[in-house]
Amino acid sequence: MLKRLIITLMAMCFVFATIGIGFAGEDGNARKGKYTYRNVYKSCNKRGEVDSPRPPLGPDSKTQAQWKRTFDKKEFDQFKCGEEWSKLSEKDLNDIYTYLHEHAADSPSPAKCK
Repeated sequence: MLKRLIITLMAMCFVFATIGIGFAGEDGNARKGKYTYRNVYKSCNKRGEVDSPRPPLGPDSKTQAQWKRTFDKKEFDQFKCGEEWSKLSEKDLNDIYTYLHEHAADSPSPAKCK
């Protein structure tokens, strides 16, 4: 009886650990996000909508909570380049969000877009 209980508990721990690992992969890729974020403005600059190929907002322009609110509400008007932003997939948006959020003004490693 005790053996069966121990085996059941170990199996449950294994199942919960496996589920946790599966959900850990849902975060975006910050490196891809940085690359995509820059490319949005390069193509927007080629089209002539903005004067510079550099993004107008760096990651340190907002706090993590502000970035979360912006992406939750999908308020991308402040970024300009609406045509390019409308073409981004959910994965691309998640990658950009991860990059901006991880390097926000109040993050452990704030960064400017270079």
